[in-house]
Amino acid sequence: MIDISEDSRKKVERALLVGFRFPDQSETEVNEHLDELADLVRNLDIIPLEPEIVNLHDPSPRYYIGSGKAEEIARLMQECEADCLIFDTPLSPSQQRNWERLTHSCVIDREEVILDIFAERASTREAVLQVELARTKYSLPRLTRAWTHLSRQHGGGATTRGEGEAQIETDRRLLRRRIRQLEEELKVVRKQRETQRKSRERNLIPHGAIVGYTNVGKSSLLQTLSGAEILVKDQLFATLDPTTRRVPLENGLEVLLTDTVGFVRKLPHSLVEAFKSTLEEAVLADFLLLVLDLSSTQLDAQWETTLSVLKELGAEEKKIIVVFNKIDLVDRESEGVLFARLRGLFPDALYLSTRTGEGIGELKKRLTAIAAGEFQLMRVKLPPQRYDLAALAHANGRVYEENYNDSGELELVFTIGPALRHKFQEYAI
Repeated sequence: MIDISEDSRKKVERALLVGFRFPDQSETEVNEHLDELADLVRNLDIIPLEPEIVNLHDPSPRYYIGSGKAEEIARLMQECEADCLIFDTPLSPSQQRNWERLTHSCVIDREEVILDIFAERASTREAVLQVELARTKYSLPRLTRAWTHLSRQHGGGATTRGEGEAQIETDRRLLRRRIRQLEEELKVVRKQRETQRKSRERNLIPHGAIVGYTNVGKSSLLQTLSGAEILVKDQLFATLDPTTRRVPLENGLEVLLTDTVGFVRKLPHSLVEAFKSTLEEAVLADFLLLVLDLSSTQLDAQWETTLSVLKELGAEEKKIIVVFNKIDLVDRESEGVLFARLRGLFPDALYLSTRTGEGIGELKKRLTAIAAGEFQLMRVKLPPQRYDLAALAHANGRVYEENYNDSGELELVFTIGPALRHKFQEYAI
Protein backbone atom coordinates (compact mmCIF):
# COMPACT_ATOMS: atom_id res chain seq x y z
CA MET A 1 0.00 0.00 0.00
CA ILE A 2 1.06 3.59 -0.49
CA ASP A 3 2.95 4.90 2.52
CA ILE A 4 1.70 8.43 3.09
CA SER A 5 2.18 8.48 6.86
CA GLU A 6 4.04 11.34 8.50
CA ASP A 7 6.91 9.09 9.61
CA SER A 8 7.49 7.50 6.21
CA ARG A 9 10.96 7.78 4.78
CA LYS A 10 9.69 9.65 1.75
CA LYS A 11 6.17 10.89 1.47
CA VAL A 12 4.50 10.26 -1.88
CA GLU A 13 3.60 13.65 -3.32
CA ARG A 14 3.86 13.51 -7.14
CA ALA A 15 2.79 10.59 -9.30
CA LEU A 16 3.30 9.84 -12.97
CA LEU A 17 0.24 8.07 -14.40
CA VAL A 18 0.59 5.49 -17.16
CA GLY A 19 -2.28 4.33 -19.35
CA PHE A 20 -2.44 1.83 -22.20
CA ARG A 21 -4.18 2.08 -25.53
CA PHE A 22 -4.97 -1.20 -27.23
CA PRO A 23 -5.97 -1.41 -30.92
CA ASP A 24 -9.69 -1.63 -30.11
CA GLN A 25 -9.65 1.48 -27.88
CA SER A 26 -10.05 5.12 -28.83
CA GLU A 27 -7.78 7.82 -27.49
CA THR A 28 -10.82 9.50 -25.91
CA GLU A 29 -11.66 6.36 -23.93
CA VAL A 30 -8.09 6.02 -22.63
CA ASN A 31 -7.99 9.69 -21.65
CA GLU A 32 -11.30 9.35 -19.78
CA HIS A 33 -9.90 6.41 -17.80
CA LEU A 34 -6.77 8.40 -16.95
CA ASP A 35 -8.85 11.43 -15.93
CA GLU A 36 -10.74 9.22 -13.52
CA LEU A 37 -7.50 7.72 -12.21
CA ALA A 38 -6.22 11.27 -11.64
CA ASP A 39 -9.34 12.02 -9.57
CA LEU A 40 -8.75 8.88 -7.54
CA VAL A 41 -5.11 9.84 -6.93
CA ARG A 42 -6.07 13.36 -5.81
CA ASN A 43 -8.29 11.76 -3.15
CA LEU A 44 -5.06 10.47 -1.60
CA ASP A 45 -3.59 14.00 -1.60
CA ILE A 46 -1.13 13.04 -4.32
CA ILE A 47 -0.52 15.35 -7.28
CA PRO A 48 -1.02 13.53 -10.63
CA LEU A 49 1.41 14.67 -13.31
CA GLU A 50 0.74 14.74 -17.07
CA PRO A 51 -0.06 11.10 -17.90
CA GLU A 52 1.89 8.92 -20.31
CA ILE A 53 -0.10 6.80 -22.80
CA VAL A 54 1.53 3.68 -24.23
CA ASN A 55 0.20 2.10 -27.44
CA LEU A 56 0.18 -1.65 -26.85
CA HIS A 57 -0.84 -4.77 -28.78
CA ASP A 58 0.02 -7.48 -26.26
CA PRO A 59 1.21 -7.15 -22.63
CA SER A 60 4.78 -8.21 -21.86
CA PRO A 61 5.37 -10.53 -18.88
CA ARG A 62 8.28 -8.52 -17.40
CA TYR A 63 7.07 -4.90 -17.34
CA TYR A 64 3.66 -5.24 -19.05
CA ILE A 65 5.35 -3.19 -21.81
CA GLY A 66 8.63 -3.62 -23.67
CA SER A 67 11.96 -3.05 -21.89
CA GLY A 68 12.86 -0.07 -24.09
CA LYS A 69 9.60 1.76 -23.33
CA ALA A 70 9.95 0.85 -19.65
CA GLU A 71 13.39 2.47 -19.48
CA GLU A 72 11.99 5.53 -21.26
CA ILE A 73 9.27 5.88 -18.62
CA ALA A 74 11.85 5.43 -15.84
CA ARG A 75 13.84 8.34 -17.30
CA LEU A 76 10.66 10.39 -17.62
CA MET A 77 9.98 9.82 -13.91
CA GLN A 78 13.35 11.31 -13.05
CA GLU A 79 12.88 14.28 -15.37
CA CYS A 80 9.50 15.23 -13.91
CA GLU A 81 10.65 14.43 -10.35
CA ALA A 82 7.85 11.97 -9.71
CA ASP A 83 8.21 9.81 -6.62
CA CYS A 84 5.52 7.29 -7.58
CA LEU A 85 4.46 5.47 -10.74
CA ILE A 86 0.78 4.54 -11.04
CA PHE A 87 -0.58 2.23 -13.73
CA ASP A 88 -4.17 2.33 -14.93
CA THR A 89 -4.22 -1.46 -15.22
CA PRO A 90 -3.58 -4.34 -12.80
CA LEU A 91 0.05 -5.35 -12.42
CA SER A 92 1.16 -8.80 -11.35
CA PRO A 93 3.35 -8.95 -8.21
CA SER A 94 6.40 -9.80 -10.32
CA GLN A 95 5.76 -6.90 -12.71
CA GLN A 96 5.41 -4.57 -9.74
CA ARG A 97 8.75 -5.77 -8.31
CA ASN A 98 10.45 -5.39 -11.69
CA TRP A 99 9.25 -1.82 -12.01
CA GLU A 100 10.40 -0.97 -8.47
CA ARG A 101 13.86 -2.35 -9.21
CA LEU A 102 13.99 -0.34 -12.43
CA THR A 103 12.75 2.98 -11.02
CA HIS A 104 13.84 2.66 -7.35
CA SER A 105 10.46 4.23 -6.59
CA CYS A 106 6.98 3.41 -5.38
CA VAL A 107 5.08 1.58 -8.16
CA ILE A 108 1.39 0.73 -7.78
CA ASP A 109 -1.68 0.06 -9.91
CA ARG A 110 -5.26 1.28 -10.01
CA GLU A 111 -6.44 -1.47 -7.65
CA GLU A 112 -4.03 -0.38 -4.93
CA VAL A 113 -5.15 3.25 -5.28
CA ILE A 114 -8.79 2.27 -4.80
CA LEU A 115 -7.92 0.02 -1.87
CA ASP A 116 -6.13 2.91 -0.15
CA ILE A 117 -9.10 5.24 -0.70
CA PHE A 118 -11.45 2.62 0.71
CA ALA A 119 -9.15 2.23 3.73
CA GLU A 120 -9.36 5.98 4.40
CA ARG A 121 -13.15 6.07 4.01
CA ALA A 122 -14.04 2.97 6.04
CA SER A 123 -15.69 3.88 9.33
CA THR A 124 -18.09 1.15 10.46
CA ARG A 125 -16.94 -2.25 11.65
CA GLU A 126 -18.10 -4.07 8.54
CA ALA A 127 -16.42 -1.65 6.13
CA VAL A 128 -13.16 -1.74 8.10
CA LEU A 129 -13.15 -5.54 8.08
CA GLN A 130 -14.00 -5.74 4.37
CA VAL A 131 -11.27 -3.29 3.38
CA GLU A 132 -8.66 -4.94 5.59
CA LEU A 133 -9.52 -8.34 4.13
CA ALA A 134 -9.20 -7.04 0.56
CA ARG A 135 -5.90 -5.27 1.34
CA THR A 136 -4.47 -8.31 3.11
CA LYS A 137 -5.29 -10.61 0.20
CA TYR A 138 -3.78 -8.06 -2.18
CA SER A 139 -0.60 -7.78 -0.09
CA LEU A 140 0.00 -11.50 0.43
CA PRO A 141 1.68 -12.25 -2.94
CA ARG A 142 3.54 -8.93 -2.78
CA LEU A 143 5.37 -9.42 0.50
CA THR A 144 8.80 -9.53 -1.12
CA ARG A 145 8.40 -5.84 -1.93
CA ALA A 146 8.88 -5.15 1.77
CA TRP A 147 11.85 -7.48 2.17
CA THR A 148 14.07 -6.90 -0.88
CA HIS A 149 16.79 -5.56 1.41
CA LEU A 150 16.97 -8.97 3.11
CA SER A 151 16.92 -11.20 0.03
CA ARG A 152 20.62 -11.15 -0.86
CA GLN A 153 22.30 -14.52 -0.97
CA HIS A 154 25.92 -15.16 -0.04
CA GLY A 155 26.73 -18.08 -2.29
CA GLY A 156 26.09 -21.78 -1.73
CA GLY A 157 24.04 -24.49 -3.33
CA ALA A 158 20.51 -24.53 -4.64
CA THR A 159 19.13 -25.07 -1.15
CA THR A 160 20.65 -21.86 0.20
CA ARG A 161 17.97 -19.41 1.26
CA GLY A 162 18.15 -15.64 1.41
CA GLU A 163 18.40 -14.00 4.83
CA GLY A 164 14.92 -12.59 4.55
CA GLU A 165 13.20 -15.75 3.40
CA ALA A 166 12.43 -16.99 6.90
CA GLN A 167 10.92 -13.62 7.79
CA ILE A 168 8.85 -13.61 4.61
CA GLU A 169 7.45 -17.07 5.34
CA THR A 170 6.63 -15.99 8.89
CA ASP A 171 4.80 -12.95 7.59
CA ARG A 172 2.92 -15.05 5.05
CA ARG A 173 1.70 -17.35 7.79
CA LEU A 174 0.64 -14.34 9.86
CA LEU A 175 -1.22 -12.84 6.92
CA ARG A 176 -2.99 -16.11 6.14
CA ARG A 177 -4.00 -16.38 9.79
CA ARG A 178 -5.25 -12.79 9.73
CA ILE A 179 -7.28 -13.51 6.59
CA ARG A 180 -9.00 -16.42 8.37
CA GLN A 181 -9.72 -14.21 11.39
CA LEU A 182 -11.18 -11.44 9.24
CA GLU A 183 -13.39 -13.89 7.34
CA GLU A 184 -14.72 -15.28 10.65
CA GLU A 185 -15.39 -11.79 12.02
CA LEU A 186 -17.18 -10.82 8.81
CA LYS A 187 -19.44 -13.87 9.12
CA VAL A 188 -20.64 -12.56 12.48
CA VAL A 189 -21.23 -9.04 11.13
CA ARG A 190 -23.08 -10.39 8.10
CA LYS A 191 -25.37 -12.46 10.32
CA GLN A 192 -26.27 -9.26 12.14
CA ARG A 193 -27.02 -7.60 8.79
CA GLU A 194 -29.21 -10.56 7.81
CA THR A 195 -31.19 -10.07 11.02
CA GLN A 196 -31.70 -6.41 10.12
CA ARG A 197 -32.87 -7.37 6.64
CA LYS A 198 -35.35 -9.92 8.01
CA SER A 199 -36.72 -7.25 10.31
CA ARG A 200 -37.32 -4.99 7.32
CA GLU A 201 -38.96 -7.83 5.40
CA ARG A 202 -41.38 -8.45 8.29
CA ASN A 203 -42.52 -4.82 8.02
CA LEU A 204 -43.45 -5.52 4.39
CA ILE A 205 -42.57 -1.96 3.42
CA PRO A 206 -41.33 -1.64 -0.18
CA HIS A 207 -37.55 -1.43 -0.14
CA GLY A 208 -35.46 0.32 -2.77
CA ALA A 209 -31.69 0.64 -3.22
CA ILE A 210 -30.00 3.76 -4.57
CA VAL A 211 -27.23 2.67 -6.93
CA GLY A 212 -24.91 4.43 -9.33
CA TYR A 213 -21.48 5.76 -10.01
CA THR A 214 -19.50 7.21 -7.14
CA ASN A 215 -20.06 10.91 -6.41
CA VAL A 216 -23.26 11.33 -8.46
CA GLY A 217 -25.34 12.45 -5.47
CA LYS A 218 -26.83 9.22 -4.07
CA SER A 219 -26.36 10.22 -0.43
CA SER A 220 -27.70 13.72 -1.14
CA LEU A 221 -30.79 12.17 -2.72
CA LEU A 222 -31.44 9.94 0.30
CA GLN A 223 -31.00 12.91 2.62
CA THR A 224 -33.40 15.03 0.55
CA LEU A 225 -36.08 12.34 0.40
CA SER A 226 -35.89 11.19 4.02
CA GLY A 227 -34.99 14.45 5.76
CA ALA A 228 -32.47 12.51 7.87
CA GLU A 229 -28.91 13.59 8.56
CA ILE A 230 -26.61 11.56 6.31
CA LEU A 231 -22.93 11.96 5.47
CA VAL A 232 -22.79 13.93 2.22
CA LYS A 233 -19.40 14.85 0.77
CA ASP A 234 -18.18 15.87 -2.66
CA GLN A 235 -15.63 13.07 -2.84
CA LEU A 236 -15.23 9.60 -4.30
CA PHE A 237 -16.46 6.68 -2.19
CA ALA A 238 -17.77 8.86 0.66
CA THR A 239 -20.23 6.04 1.44
CA LEU A 240 -18.92 2.51 1.96
CA ASP A 241 -21.68 1.15 4.20
CA PRO A 242 -25.36 0.93 3.27
CA THR A 243 -27.53 3.51 5.02
CA THR A 244 -31.26 2.79 5.17
CA ARG A 245 -33.89 5.44 5.91
CA ARG A 246 -37.69 5.63 5.82
CA VAL A 247 -39.15 7.96 3.20
CA PRO A 248 -42.65 9.23 4.11
CA LEU A 249 -45.04 9.63 1.18
CA GLU A 250 -48.63 10.70 0.55
CA ASN A 251 -51.66 8.85 1.95
CA GLY A 252 -49.67 7.51 4.87
CA LEU A 253 -47.52 5.36 2.60
CA GLU A 254 -43.75 5.01 2.89
CA VAL A 255 -40.78 3.18 1.40
CA LEU A 256 -37.37 2.21 2.69
CA LEU A 257 -34.38 3.44 0.68
CA THR A 258 -30.79 2.23 1.07
CA ASP A 259 -27.76 4.19 -0.11
CA THR A 260 -25.06 1.80 -1.40
CA VAL A 261 -21.35 2.11 -2.17
CA GLY A 262 -20.66 3.90 -5.46
CA PHE A 263 -19.32 2.17 -8.54
CA VAL A 264 -16.31 3.14 -10.64
CA ARG A 265 -14.87 1.93 -13.91
CA LYS A 266 -12.39 -0.92 -13.57
CA LEU A 267 -13.63 -1.54 -10.02
CA PRO A 268 -11.34 -4.38 -8.89
CA HIS A 269 -13.12 -7.72 -8.69
CA SER A 270 -11.63 -8.22 -5.22
CA LEU A 271 -13.51 -5.14 -4.01
CA VAL A 272 -16.76 -6.26 -5.62
CA GLU A 273 -16.29 -9.52 -3.73
CA ALA A 274 -15.29 -7.75 -0.50
CA PHE A 275 -18.36 -5.53 -0.57
CA LYS A 276 -20.78 -8.21 -1.75
CA SER A 277 -22.76 -8.00 1.52
CA THR A 278 -23.08 -4.23 1.07
CA LEU A 279 -23.95 -4.48 -2.60
CA GLU A 280 -26.44 -7.26 -1.87
CA GLU A 281 -28.82 -4.49 -0.81
CA ALA A 282 -29.27 -3.91 -4.54
CA VAL A 283 -29.95 -7.61 -5.13
CA LEU A 284 -32.49 -7.91 -2.31
CA ALA A 285 -34.29 -4.60 -2.95
CA ASP A 286 -37.75 -4.51 -4.52
CA PHE A 287 -36.66 -1.77 -6.92
CA LEU A 288 -33.60 0.33 -7.77
CA LEU A 289 -33.05 4.07 -8.10
CA LEU A 290 -30.22 4.29 -10.62
CA VAL A 291 -28.70 7.76 -10.24
CA LEU A 292 -26.63 9.38 -13.00
CA ASP A 293 -24.82 12.72 -13.06
CA LEU A 294 -26.44 14.71 -15.86
CA SER A 295 -23.60 17.25 -15.86
CA SER A 296 -20.88 14.64 -16.32
CA THR A 297 -19.01 14.36 -19.62
CA GLN A 298 -18.75 10.62 -18.95
CA LEU A 299 -22.46 9.95 -18.63
CA ASP A 300 -22.45 6.95 -21.00
CA ALA A 301 -19.52 5.37 -19.16
CA GLN A 302 -21.31 5.80 -15.81
CA TRP A 303 -24.38 4.04 -17.21
CA GLU A 304 -22.35 1.17 -18.65
CA THR A 305 -20.29 0.73 -15.48
CA THR A 306 -23.35 0.71 -13.23
CA LEU A 307 -25.14 -1.85 -15.39
CA SER A 308 -21.98 -3.95 -15.53
CA VAL A 309 -21.71 -4.13 -11.73
CA LEU A 310 -25.45 -4.79 -11.35
CA LYS A 311 -25.13 -7.61 -13.86
CA GLU A 312 -22.23 -9.10 -11.91
CA LEU A 313 -24.42 -8.98 -8.80
CA GLY A 314 -27.38 -10.50 -10.64
CA ALA A 315 -29.57 -7.43 -10.08
CA GLU A 316 -29.91 -6.07 -13.62
CA GLU A 317 -33.45 -7.48 -14.02
CA LYS A 318 -34.82 -5.47 -11.10
CA LYS A 319 -37.38 -2.71 -11.61
CA ILE A 320 -35.15 0.32 -12.27
CA ILE A 321 -36.08 3.99 -12.01
CA VAL A 322 -33.44 6.03 -13.85
CA VAL A 323 -32.76 9.36 -12.14
CA PHE A 324 -30.64 12.10 -13.73
CA ASN A 325 -29.31 14.30 -10.92
CA LYS A 326 -27.64 17.76 -11.04
CA ILE A 327 -29.98 19.18 -13.69
CA ASP A 328 -29.21 22.62 -12.21
CA LEU A 329 -25.67 22.34 -13.59
CA VAL A 330 -26.82 21.87 -17.21
CA ASP A 331 -27.81 24.62 -19.65
CA ARG A 332 -31.05 23.25 -21.09
CA GLU A 333 -31.04 25.50 -24.14
CA SER A 334 -27.52 24.69 -25.31
CA GLU A 335 -27.89 21.01 -24.39
CA GLY A 336 -31.11 20.39 -26.29
CA VAL A 337 -29.57 17.55 -28.29
CA LEU A 338 -28.46 15.83 -25.07
CA PHE A 339 -31.95 15.99 -23.55
CA ALA A 340 -33.56 14.74 -26.76
CA ARG A 341 -31.14 11.82 -26.89
CA LEU A 342 -31.69 10.90 -23.23
CA ARG A 343 -35.47 11.11 -23.53
CA GLY A 344 -35.27 8.74 -26.47
CA LEU A 345 -33.07 6.27 -24.57
CA PHE A 346 -34.80 6.64 -21.17
CA PRO A 347 -38.42 7.72 -21.78
CA ASP A 348 -39.45 7.11 -18.16
CA ALA A 349 -36.38 8.74 -16.55
CA LEU A 350 -36.70 11.55 -14.01
CA TYR A 351 -34.63 14.76 -14.01
CA LEU A 352 -33.94 16.48 -10.72
CA SER A 353 -31.55 18.41 -8.52
CA THR A 354 -30.96 17.51 -4.90
CA ARG A 355 -29.44 20.97 -4.41
CA THR A 356 -32.44 23.03 -5.61
CA GLY A 357 -35.18 20.46 -4.98
CA GLU A 358 -36.37 20.52 -8.60
CA GLY A 359 -37.95 17.23 -9.64
CA ILE A 360 -38.04 15.75 -6.13
CA GLY A 361 -41.84 15.96 -6.09
CA GLU A 362 -42.07 13.90 -9.28
CA LEU A 363 -39.78 11.25 -7.79
CA LYS A 364 -41.93 11.07 -4.66
CA LYS A 365 -45.00 10.55 -6.84
CA ARG A 366 -43.24 7.66 -8.56
CA LEU A 367 -42.29 6.16 -5.19
CA THR A 368 -45.88 6.64 -3.95
CA ALA A 369 -47.17 4.68 -6.96
CA ILE A 370 -44.76 1.85 -6.13
CA ALA A 371 -45.81 1.84 -2.48
CA ALA A 372 -49.50 1.99 -3.37
CA GLY A 373 -49.06 -0.94 -5.70
CA GLU A 374 -47.56 -2.95 -2.88
CA PHE A 375 -49.53 -1.58 0.09
CA GLN A 376 -53.16 -0.66 0.07
CA LEU A 377 -54.84 1.63 2.58
CA MET A 378 -57.78 -0.25 4.13
CA ARG A 379 -60.56 0.60 6.56
CA VAL A 380 -62.16 -2.37 8.32
CA LYS A 381 -64.61 -3.07 11.16
CA LEU A 382 -63.60 -6.17 13.11
CA PRO A 383 -66.00 -8.08 15.40
CA PRO A 384 -64.68 -9.12 18.83
CA GLN A 385 -64.07 -12.68 17.68
CA ARG A 386 -61.68 -11.43 14.98
CA TYR A 387 -59.41 -9.22 17.05
CA ASP A 388 -56.64 -11.56 15.93
CA LEU A 389 -56.69 -9.69 12.62
CA ALA A 390 -55.82 -6.48 14.48
CA ALA A 391 -52.66 -8.17 15.73
CA LEU A 392 -51.95 -9.27 12.15
CA ALA A 393 -52.34 -5.69 10.91
CA HIS A 394 -49.98 -4.39 13.59
CA ALA A 395 -47.36 -7.06 12.87
CA ASN A 396 -47.37 -6.86 9.07
CA GLY A 397 -48.70 -3.44 8.16
CA ARG A 398 -48.97 0.05 9.53
CA VAL A 399 -51.96 1.08 11.64
CA TYR A 400 -53.04 4.75 11.51
CA GLU A 401 -56.35 4.70 13.38
CA GLU A 402 -57.76 2.27 15.94
CA ASN A 403 -61.13 2.87 17.63
CA TYR A 404 -63.78 0.73 19.39
CA ASN A 405 -67.46 1.51 18.76
CA ASP A 406 -70.42 0.97 21.14
CA SER A 407 -70.98 -2.54 19.74
CA GLY A 408 -67.47 -3.64 20.69
CA GLU A 409 -66.29 -3.66 17.11
CA LEU A 410 -62.78 -2.46 16.31
CA GLU A 411 -62.44 0.04 13.48
CA LEU A 412 -58.97 0.02 11.90
CA VAL A 413 -57.35 2.19 9.26
CA PHE A 414 -54.08 0.66 8.06
CA THR A 415 -51.92 -0.30 5.08
CA ILE A 416 -51.25 -3.93 4.25
CA GLY A 417 -49.43 -5.81 1.51
CA PRO A 418 -51.09 -7.95 -1.18
CA ALA A 419 -50.14 -11.24 0.49
CA LEU A 420 -52.46 -10.61 3.48
CA ARG A 421 -55.04 -8.25 2.00
CA HIS A 422 -57.61 -11.01 1.33
CA LYS A 423 -57.88 -11.79 5.07
CA PHE A 424 -59.51 -8.40 5.70
CA GLN A 425 -61.74 -8.12 2.63
CA GLU A 426 -64.98 -9.35 4.25
CA TYR A 427 -64.67 -6.73 7.02
CA ALA A 428 -63.85 -3.78 4.75
CA ILE A 429 -66.04 -0.68 5.10
